[in-house]
Amino acid sequence: MKVIIVGGVAGGASCATRLRRLSEEAQIVLFERGEHVSYANCGLPYYLGGVIKEQSALTVASPALLKNRFRIDVRVKSEVISIDRAAHTVTVRTPEKEYTESYDKLVLTPGASPKTFGIQGEGVFTLRDVKDTLTLDGYLKANGTQEVLVAGGGFIGVEMAENLTHRGLHVTLAEFAPQIMPPFDPEMALLIKDALEAGGVTVRTNTGVKAVEKTEGGISVTLTDGSAVQTGAVVLALGVAPETALAKAAGLKIAENGGIWVDENMRTSDPDIYAAGDVVTVIGANGKEALVPLAGPANRQGRSVAANLLGGKESNGHSVLGTSVVRAFHTVGASVGQNEKQLKREGTKYRKIYTFPLSHAGYYPGGTSITMKLLYNDEGRILGAQAVGSEYVEKQIDVIAAVMKLNGTVHDLSELELCYAPPFNAAKSPVNMLGFVAENERAGLSPMMTPDELTEDTFILDVRNPGELEMVGKFPGAVNIPLDVLRDHLDELPKDRPISVACMVGLRGYIATRILRQNGFDAIDLSGGYRAYALLKRAGLVKR
Repeated sequence: MKVIIVGGVAGGASCATRLRRLSEEAQIVLFERGEHVSYANCGLPYYLGGVIKEQSALTVASPALLKNRFRIDVRVKSEVISIDRAAHTVTVRTPEKEYTESYDKLVLTPGASPKTFGIQGEGVFTLRDVKDTLTLDGYLKANGTQEVLVAGGGFIGVEMAENLTHRGLHVTLAEFAPQIMPPFDPEMALLIKDALEAGGVTVRTNTGVKAVEKTEGGISVTLTDGSAVQTGAVVLALGVAPETALAKAAGLKIAENGGIWVDENMRTSDPDIYAAGDVVTVIGANGKEALVPLAGPANRQGRSVAANLLGGKESNGHSVLGTSVVRAFHTVGASVGQNEKQLKREGTKYRKIYTFPLSHAGYYPGGTSITMKLLYNDEGRILGAQAVGSEYVEKQIDVIAAVMKLNGTVHDLSELELCYAPPFNAAKSPVNMLGFVAENERAGLSPMMTPDELTEDTFILDVRNPGELEMVGKFPGAVNIPLDVLRDHLDELPKDRPISVACMVGLRGYIATRILRQNGFDAIDLSGGYRAYALLKRAGLVKR
């Protein structure tokens, strides 16, 4: 069987190498229009920032290695420009010629291309491959650039802002949307924005790039708010679009969201053509079609395609939760599944809780706080989770992602047995605590509300100590009765209206809620306490 693979990097190279491991007989030809067939595209910003120092470290597998170790016929600088499905051939263009190549099975992994929205010109760059990276690196060195504007606040935008700052440049990050980092809800994204600004990046939200003009002194950028800034270079990180031109021209089915349609086994509408990676439409966390351009799913899809070419029925990578992580200097943000914005847009009913656990046992020195948010439904099925902190953040989300992948619930979070030693975790891990809180809420032991549900009429009972209120802040109009004397002051509280019980982060509020409910009060725990209230208020989400 002769298999042609169009495109290398994650999906194509993974498919090619696994196919060889499964079959010594397969004839494998991999076409890559660039010079590098398998490279660490997720590492490109870190090369620009000097974290990755050697260009060679960006190359995962060279054409020579793929040829010698795997007997794969790798042809770089070779672009497949058309597919003849009836004849089972592709037309290939190289710098020297055009020719046709036959196939028995064809795999499309061309990836996705950076969106530019027509913004271009000298000093304007995108970052897709090693060549783009070296071009930008050379420009910055040759021009002695001191200032860079990064357009777009997604993963690449944030990583570029961090790494160009590490390089010693002054960076402005301009994001057209009201917040950076779309996978996160506004209050969680705010913490990542704080980290960027603390690291020296100027972050401007609600501000996109309208026009770019090369001037004698550098580059003049006109922004959508009417202002203009002078900079030395512009890096566009405005998202990506699946490269479907080849598939469209061949008459393959394209999904409504613009990706190549594939079935659960990554087969396209043509039974002899498969596709994988950023170019395909997958099934997202909500069970609907989605575009999820991440390296992990692309690698798993490539592996599945290799097995399915030989008659397998693997579907690994077709259903994608979107588990992801980003770093902004000393702060890490990670997420999985859907966020609150998406759930609201779909009209999906959900519940949510906030917790602020320490990264490891509280009595062990050096623990740092993690801000966590969990979204789940009435049945306890986990819909999504987000976490931001400085250490052990991604491992919390990884655990939740594993539970979601196995169709687990919040009850399963409470029952997980996870590694514990004082330097690494708490005996009741942050993930366990999310499960405990959600289970208490679902069981009616501690009904919950979140700060954005507070109104001017809500009766708030703050059970913190008076000194905390003066030091940290107060809830407007709240009644303060410290937890340890609460039982002595029950006659001061109303039984004819709900009481929102609040503390600093939630634990004392839960204890107070249990006391009150067992004494006939309609007590409701304020999830996340004052810390959640202050965070949501900063994000403009609190009415009171």
